[in-house]
Formats: sequence, C-alpha cells, structure tokens
Amino acid sequence: MGRGSVSRIGQAEMGRGPVSRIGLGCWVVIACCCLAFSAQALQAENVTVTEGGRAEINCKLQSYDGSIVVIQNPYRQTLFFNGTRALKDERFQMVQFTPRLVKIVLSNVRVEDEGGYFCQLYTDATLHQVATLTVLVPPAEPQVEVKEQVVEGGVMELTCIAPRSKPPATLRWYRDRREIPGVTSQQDNDKTVSVSNTIRLAVSKRDDGALVTCEATHPALRSQRKITQHALDVHYAPTVKIQHPPGVMREGDSLSLDCIISANPMPRAVLWSRLNSSLPERTETQGTLLTIPRLSALDNGTYVCEGHNQYGRAADEYTLVVYDPGAIVEAQRYLPYSVIGGILAVLVFGVITVLTVTIWCSVRQKGSYLTHEASGLDEHGEVQEAFLNGSETREGKKEYLL
Repeated sequence: MGRGSVSRIGQAEMGRGPVSRIGLGCWVVIACCCLAFSAQALQAENVTVTEGGRAEINCKLQSYDGSIVVIQNPYRQTLFFNGTRALKDERFQMVQFTPRLVKIVLSNVRVEDEGGYFCQLYTDATLHQVATLTVLVPPAEPQVEVKEQVVEGGVMELTCIAPRSKPPATLRWYRDRREIPGVTSQQDNDKTVSVSNTIRLAVSKRDDGALVTCEATHPALRSQRKITQHALDVHYAPTVKIQHPPGVMREGDSLSLDCIISANPMPRAVLWSRLNSSLPERTETQGTLLTIPRLSALDNGTYVCEGHNQYGRAADEYTLVVYDPGAIVEAQRYLPYSVIGGILAVLVFGVITVLTVTIWCSVRQKGSYLTHEASGLDEHGEVQEAFLNGSETREGKKEYLL
C-alpha cells in the first residue's frame, strides 16, 4: 500500500511536471513584460557633477494616474514622498512635481552623495528606476615635497602630490617646457585617490634657483590645469669678488668697495680686513660695502673681503694705492700706458713692414739692372766684332782695287 501510494503520488507529480514548467515560463514572460512596462512608465537619467556643484535628478513619468511617487537616496532613505520632504537635508529641493516629471535638485554636492537614486512608483505593481549620480573631485594645486637638502654634485628627489581627486589626477613634471619622466603612484582614500609623481635630478651650483613645474590635469578641469612651480634649492660653498672703482685713487677721494658673494646659504656676515694692518679709523662698513672717505697715503694696503658658510670659505683682495694729486693730474695729460703700448707696437710693426718691402724691391731692381748690363755688354761685343770685321773687308776691298 505504501509503495503504491508513493507510486501514484510520483505519477501525479510527473503528470504535473510539464504544466509546472509551462507555468514557470509564463511567470518569466510576465516579469519581463512588467519590467518593460516599468521602463516605459518610469524613466530616470544619470547625472555627472563636480564636487560642490549642483545636480538635477529627473524622474520621467508615463501615464501617471496619481499613484504614490517616492524618491530615495543611495542609502535607501526616503527623500520625498509624493512631493513632501521626508529627510531633513536642506540641500535637496523638490523643484517640479507634475504628471510628466519629478525633478529634485541637490546643491553643494559631496562625494558621499554619489550612488543610485531610486524613483519608485507605487501602482498595482511597484515600479522603480535608478538615476546614478557620479561625483567628480578635481585636484587642488599640487604640493611639492623635497626629500632632503642637497649640496652641489648631489641628487635631488622631488615629489609632486595631488592628495585628493576622483578619478585619479594625472601629474607631470616640466623644466624649460620639457617634460621630466617620473615615477607615479596612487593611494586610495575611501572614495578619492591620492596621486604622486617623483623625479630625481643631478644638480650643480648652476641649478640653484632654477624653476621646475608640476602640472595636474583632470576631467573635471576640462582644458584647464593646476600648476605649482618650485625653485630648486642647491647648497654650495661661497665665491667672493670685490667690485672696485676704475682708474687710480687720489688723495682726498672716497673709496667704495662692494664684496659680491655667491653662496647658498649666504654667509651670516662679511668680514673686511687689511693685510698686515688694521682698517683705517675712518672706515665705514655696511653689509657688503666698505667705504673710506678722504683717502690719504696712510690708507695704502691690500684690503680683503671674506665670507664662509658650512660648506667652505672664500676671499678676494684689492690693493689700494693712493697717488699725490699733482702726480695724478700730470699723468692724466697723457694717454694710458696700455694705449701708448698698443700704438708703439703698431708703429714698430709698420716700420718693419716698410723696411722689408723696401729691401725686397731694391734686391729685385738691382738684379734686373745687372741682367740688362750684361746684355748690353754682349751687344757691344758683337758690334765691336762686326766693326772690326767690316774694317778688314773694306781694307781687303781697298787692297784689291789698288
């Protein structure tokens, strides 16, 4: 009995099997039709907006019959129920509620607002569509970080950072409008990304103060760019040069010397001194300048300017010779020694050139004279011989006639 009952039940189930499969197919078709009807009866549009901007979320209705319309945020919290505010967030405003269109506006958009917003229509069957809000986060001006202080001859490591962007910003380094290849890395910060680009530069003293540029581009910036310039800071030992007035100094003049120092970092102070003696009492120093008013012969000597930093020390010298006013006035009547020396050199060269040409021409002329003289002697000999021969002939003829 038991087995028979089980068998009959099994036969009954087998009999209903095809019907069940047909029923399942019908339900699938019905579900697809409902989805198609839902898509036609309710439509939502995706939105992309920049952080801090204003987003419009639209739900388009077809054949609205007054049923309940609910708008929910990505966290499934109800924002509006048939046009009535349900969530106390004043950034959301219902600006239009008609049988054709439901429009809400979200101001001061945040990254946290990103996601799908549900438009739900409660009829005999619940219909809903999702409007996806995408929030772009443009990068701020890039930040430049230096790993450590570098001395000339070393390698400087610079990192450009865009700490927050979405999608990730693109960073590039430039120097003199030429791109410098770097190494890019990213780090996720919840819904945003931190991007960095690191370069390594071999630097010298000449690179101190040179500008490099970090440039950030991003879809939210469109054709604009965020740029940060950085001046290279290269440390090096000082070099010193004393700048002094031209010409000679006379008694009663005022002497002003400037100590030009190139260093990084600059020396804290400039040290002036005079070899084998102290500075004159009238000496005035201010910064890199040294001034001695009313010069006299007692101020003669070698003046030294010195500067130093943690990388080295350097100095330069200037020898002061104070001349008597009368001697200087007398000397000034004539051209400077360098000009006189140049003129003398030109004159000597000219004399030597003229003598050389004269001697050469004289030698050529003398040789030509000797040649013509020799030629003249030959002609004279021939004439003489002809004359002698002619005389003999006439004499012969004369003797023959007699």
